[in-house]
Amino acid sequence: MSRFNLRPYQSACVESVLTKFRERGKLLAVLPTAAGKTVIFSHTAERFQPGRTLILAHREELLTQAADKLTRATGIVAETECGDDYASLTAPVVVASVQTLMREKRLHRWPRDHFNLVVVDEAHHALAESYQRVLGYFDGHAKILGVTATPDRGDKKSLGAYFEDIAFEVSLHELIEQGYLARIAVRTMPVEIDLASVRTLAGDYSDADLGDAIEPALREIVSAMRAAIGTRKTIVFLPLIRTSRRFVELCEEAGLSAAHIDGQSEDRADILARFAVGEFQILSNSMLLTEGFDEPSVACVVCLRPTKVRALYAQIIGRGTRLHPGKENLLVLDFLWMTGRHSLVRPAHLVASTPEIADAMIAKAAAAGDEEHDLLADEIDAKAQREAALAAELAAHAKRASRQLDPVEFALSLHELDLAEYEPTMPWHSQPASPKQLALIERNGLDPTAIRDKGHAAAIIDRILARRNLGLATPKQVACLRRNGHPRPDLVTFDEAGAWMNDRFGQQRRDA
Repeated sequence: MSRFNLRPYQSACVESVLTKFRERGKLLAVLPTAAGKTVIFSHTAERFQPGRTLILAHREELLTQAADKLTRATGIVAETECGDDYASLTAPVVVASVQTLMREKRLHRWPRDHFNLVVVDEAHHALAESYQRVLGYFDGHAKILGVTATPDRGDKKSLGAYFEDIAFEVSLHELIEQGYLARIAVRTMPVEIDLASVRTLAGDYSDADLGDAIEPALREIVSAMRAAIGTRKTIVFLPLIRTSRRFVELCEEAGLSAAHIDGQSEDRADILARFAVGEFQILSNSMLLTEGFDEPSVACVVCLRPTKVRALYAQIIGRGTRLHPGKENLLVLDFLWMTGRHSLVRPAHLVASTPEIADAMIAKAAAAGDEEHDLLADEIDAKAQREAALAAELAAHAKRASRQLDPVEFALSLHELDLAEYEPTMPWHSQPASPKQLALIERNGLDPTAIRDKGHAAAIIDRILARRNLGLATPKQVACLRRNGHPRPDLVTFDEAGAWMNDRFGQQRRDA
């Protein structure tokens, strides 16, 4: 029986969750697809023992995956509450289908205080009525942990209607840079697909309408794909089963080895096994494999199911972000969706923290034509342009007589654009900053009058304390270094900053 060694960010997540549970009862952990969320909440459940844990999911594959990884990661054997399977009241961990547990007889056989921890896998579903019925039953008696891959402010604000705080967050960009996930290359495909007449149902495009819009372009799509994917193992997402089957027929006509899979495929396990060993190159599905499917050798993802839902798009692209020997990167093929609106999720939205950054990245991708471009490089360029614009705006409106540092200048000096353009997400963020917060901020040389709310103050203080604990330069030192031409003032220590400024200003005095 093997136990997984936690990666540093996974360990940090577990510790942060346990610490913040002392203050709040309902927390979110935000990590990208393939970051190992199941391993994280498995270790969190282990730390809650001898208390019991309930893990909620909405698909059978996720239940099986959670139970399996729990045992492999911690040695704990979970019991399943799903359909005709009943978990015992003595089980240390119960993995349950929310569709089963929402039924009154199944829910009420559990005492309200039976579980100490309730985990919501894929927490972007947590606001659904089914989840709320189950969570409401245990709420107040158990700690609630939601894990999700959604990073943008809009989604966080929505989830803030239930969850009280974000305990931990790590971005796709960070995990790629740290070498835990594959780099992402994007190629814009010269095939126009008109979605102007596609209706919106329940917040996303109608699958039936999408099928009608995409099918006339399938032959051209296959031709363009053939030239782009080379020998890459590829997974393709389409809106309808019939569309996926037709796509596979056209692939085979074009000399590409391909297979279709759907929820009714009796040989699903065999198809997936043959794909894993490379018996065919392209696996096409009608949204079956968005969750609970892991095949690290996938090196190209083609999303032919356009969506307005960022969480869904992240799940689709996340099928290819795992590392694999010989895999240089993940190639994402992005087609020319003609929508007449700006609500369609694009590759840029996987890493962009604001609409402005996403728009700049999309514009750069359009200018690149059908050439491959690195997604992180695009983001870095877009953020640099945005930082420069904010810095110029700040300089134009600076308080010339003030010796205090503007919080935006502090954030820009750290190259933290998210902090510079802070917006509240959780409800408590919008409360007024406390006198204690403002006093600490002022003692560190920042202008307390520029603090917008309690959440803004907390974010600024977190950065100050984190830098202090690491022995890094103070906010005032960083700003001074930046203004005087230091290349990376955010990375120097307190002592190095002092020495650099002494050398610089001492030389100026000697020259004078």
